[in-house]
Amino acid sequence: MINLNFVFSEIFISISIMFLLILGVFKNRSSNLIYNLSILSLFIILISNYNLFGKDELTIFNNSYKIDFLSIFMKFLVIASGIFVMLSSSKYLKLNKIYKIEYPILILSSILGMMIMISANDLIVFYMGLELQSLALYVLASFNRDNVLSSESGLKYFVLSALSSGLLLYGCSLIYGFSGSTNFDQISANITEVQYGLTLGIVFIIVGLAFKISAVPFHMWAPDVYQGSPTSVTIFFAILPKIAALTVFIKFLYVPFVNLIDQWQIIIIFLSIASMLFGSIAAIGQQNLKRLMAYSSISHMGFALAGVAVGSNEGIQSSIIYISIYLMMNLAFFSCIFMLRRNNEYYEKIDDLSGLSKNHPILSISLLISLFSLAGIPPLAGFFAKFYIFMAVIEEQMYALAIIGLLSTVIAAFYYLRLIKTIYFDKELEKYDTNHNIGLRVSLAISTIIILLYFIYPSSLLAIISNIKVI
Repeated sequence: MINLNFVFSEIFISISIMFLLILGVFKNRSSNLIYNLSILSLFIILISNYNLFGKDELTIFNNSYKIDFLSIFMKFLVIASGIFVMLSSSKYLKLNKIYKIEYPILILSSILGMMIMISANDLIVFYMGLELQSLALYVLASFNRDNVLSSESGLKYFVLSALSSGLLLYGCSLIYGFSGSTNFDQISANITEVQYGLTLGIVFIIVGLAFKISAVPFHMWAPDVYQGSPTSVTIFFAILPKIAALTVFIKFLYVPFVNLIDQWQIIIIFLSIASMLFGSIAAIGQQNLKRLMAYSSISHMGFALAGVAVGSNEGIQSSIIYISIYLMMNLAFFSCIFMLRRNNEYYEKIDDLSGLSKNHPILSISLLISLFSLAGIPPLAGFFAKFYIFMAVIEEQMYALAIIGLLSTVIAAFYYLRLIKTIYFDKELEKYDTNHNIGLRVSLAISTIIILLYFIYPSSLLAIISNIKVI
């Protein structure tokens, strides 16, 4: 029975999904009730997960499921992000007539899959969580069935994700064949020498995971899916799956294959460099804000992978700090996009920001803060995220990676500053609506304040994450 206390979050969210599904089927016009109950469920799970901090590391279910500080912290990020995403997007769903009972249930299902991925200590358990997450995301991407772009984005994500899942499964089969186990700890114990089959298996799994975080050259789905999906789904895509996939990257590479670092480190370095440079350059020509953020996220994932490539606890900690700050920056930016509404119609082009500061000074300041932070300008939180990555990379004398990262930061600053120029110096447009729901205002306020005031006590997050020791 003691084991079940450590998986209370997973059990509770599973029961919530089934209960809400039954409630939605038998109770008419229950969309609002189910949406609110879903947020309440996530709050309960957040509190229960918080209570696990400080507990001893534990492996359960025949050593296939691990509860440690890393998994507890990353689950906390996923659940908290899910709450903020749902709070900020309720009015958008109503105005776009997609405020249906299935939406929050799919969100909860995807979060459950991510939680399983994060705690997985076995290839089969990890894959089960990955597919649960992905199946919900397929439907969410095409949730607005009346929109051709949404249907196209769902189909595109489904086809490409199925391909990546096939490659990932093939990698799992190779690793099982050459190591004799699917359990991470057992794989590590069974590996006595470098084998080409194992190396090939690692490569295939890295390819599958790189797809999930849209790392170059497996990024091709991101711009179209970000643009075509409803904005409430785009913000979900931009944050939560990346937290889960980065955690799997860390656990997969550093638990069973830490002794084969020479085999996979160069691959991660390549993914990091390619993502940083391509994401920064490709975003320059974009005219749609969601497409721009897709390329921006590709670049940011390159920085997160740079920390993973370092091969030390400091590198891993810097990646986790980066993804933690990244989610706050994205939450702030997308909350601002939700506020670009006029006559119940949402706008998402760069030109729609023209002269925004004249009519909406507070919204413009929030956008300014989030954009400066995304660009890595001090003293905002985004600067510290990049600073910790660069420190970890330089300490391992990976100077080329640091220089390329710095170069991509300079390139990326151009398109962030272009948005600020559009907001503050271009001719103003007609005023946007200001009757936003309280959840959206709270999400924007909290994320903006954290980004702005992070420099007052920047070591606070580092002090928490320094408890994570993977190697």
